[in-house]
Amino acid sequence: MTVADRPATYREVFAERTFRSLFVARTFAISATSLQIFALSVLVYATTGSPLLSALAFAAGFLPQIFGGLLFGALTDRLRPRPLIVAGYAVETALAAALGVFDLPVAASLLLVGVVALGTPLFAGSAARVIAERLTGDAYVLGRSLTNMSSSAAQLLGLAGGGVAVAALGPQHALLVAAACHAVAAFIVWRGLPTTATAEERTGAESRTGADKRAGAVRDSWSGTVLLFSDPTIRRLLLAQWLPSALVAGAEALLVAYGAARGFPSGAAALLMAAPAVGMLAGNFVIGRFLRPSLRERFSSAFVLVLGAPLILLLLDVPLLVVSALLVVAGFGFAYGLGLQRAFLAASPDGRQGQLFALLSTGMMTFQGLAPLALGVLAEATSPATAIATAGAATMLLATLIPAPVRSTRHRPA
Repeated sequence: MTVADRPATYREVFAERTFRSLFVARTFAISATSLQIFALSVLVYATTGSPLLSALAFAAGFLPQIFGGLLFGALTDRLRPRPLIVAGYAVETALAAALGVFDLPVAASLLLVGVVALGTPLFAGSAARVIAERLTGDAYVLGRSLTNMSSSAAQLLGLAGGGVAVAALGPQHALLVAAACHAVAAFIVWRGLPTTATAEERTGAESRTGADKRAGAVRDSWSGTVLLFSDPTIRRLLLAQWLPSALVAGAEALLVAYGAARGFPSGAAALLMAAPAVGMLAGNFVIGRFLRPSLRERFSSAFVLVLGAPLILLLLDVPLLVVSALLVVAGFGFAYGLGLQRAFLAASPDGRQGQLFALLSTGMMTFQGLAPLALGVLAEATSPATAIATAGAATMLLATLIPAPVRSTRHRPA
């Protein structure tokens, strides 16, 4: 094993103070988001009895992000990270509080969630850019692995806490707990990130042309998106990260309806939704920490197969514990994304790195919004189990359709 192929260590990653702050803040924020999604999905399903509307409640915070990312993504390279990220978490706090305090109609609640989602790609892209600045080499990949692990652990905390909070307090009061967690995330970022401009902020604008500097945010964002997506390497790497995860997210959005259709106990929904997060946590830990970088990249396609295959088996009339185990195995397959990170970072052009991360977040959330809608329609026409199995089969197909990433070490100018 060469030095370049040596896996990084957690000590190396956590030695960076800025990463530590973003890591902890993201853990609180995703716990809050998971709790919010669960509480809102339960509330909508209890009110309407519709799998489609329940899936829409799951997707409402995802789909509108395409407009925010495409129209304002360039702001991630223009604005300082700390105020941008703090503002994002503060708005999320206000949203969760409003959903918890006011007795809103379903349509109004979903509209509010969608409006707030417009800004999510901006502060998500800004946070990712800061991490890419501060961590280099395999430390960056392990940092992404840790970020994924924190997402999984936070989802587990949010869902476990959501099940308890919804049962004990009701879904609306549970949303106030989510608001408090978002507020904590905003405070951590405000205290933990530096106030000075980052190196990329100081040099990124200088690498742009004069026309780009004078261009408005919308025009610059759109031209940057066209530039990034026209690059075949970047486009392939984006699709490889967007599509499999979106299909599995669509399947997860149907787990509440799936559990009800199977006649599982009322508390089973939280268990089913937590199972993929358990697998994701395990996969990112094992693959990120112990598998050397070259092997992660070689086995990315195999992990996509692991991601999709267990979902097909949910067509079988198997007990709750077996279903949960299958979902854990599927979640392990999310480790496929670690094998794409070195190539993705190497492909990012100077002066557009923040926008590229915003575009990654935008596409991820957009497809994770479209997939639940499409699979929700299919579930209405057939059954939740059939729709989930369809998502699994399509995910496996993507393992053969998406080629392996080109490993490049060059940074191209914007």
